[in-house]
Amino acid sequence: MGRDTIADVITSIRNADMNRKGMVQIECTNITENILKMLLREGFLENVRKHQDNNKYFFVVTLRHRRNRKGMYPSILNLKRISSPGLRIYSNYQRIPRILGGMGIVILSTSQGIMTDREARLEGIGGEILCYIW
Repeated sequence: MGRDTIADVITSIRNADMNRKGMVQIECTNITENILKMLLREGFLENVRKHQDNNKYFFVVTLRHRRNRKGMYPSILNLKRISSPGLRIYSNYQRIPRILGGMGIVILSTSQGIMTDREARLEGIGGEILCYIW
């Protein structure tokens, strides 16, 4: 039985955010790298670095924090896995859902690679809905 690497990434980030951790280590795969780059570009993450330890590569992800008078606290990320290995969810570009009226993003796996809902609508292509982030 294979592992669901996308669910592992989402769960690791969600758990680190809930436990007020600043950093989290995530196993390195191509799809993981694409998803983390997208989250970094959209402003959900502060920094992503690639490290090697005993011939194993992993990402060190720094979560974005907000400041208030009492100090720093993590911003609350909401991540939800939609398509799973047992139940794939596909959508054409006209039916891609909007999360919070466009405030959140939908990550899709398309024939052109992994992209956000806005990019997929501009390109006019649909695909498998991987997750929602808001």
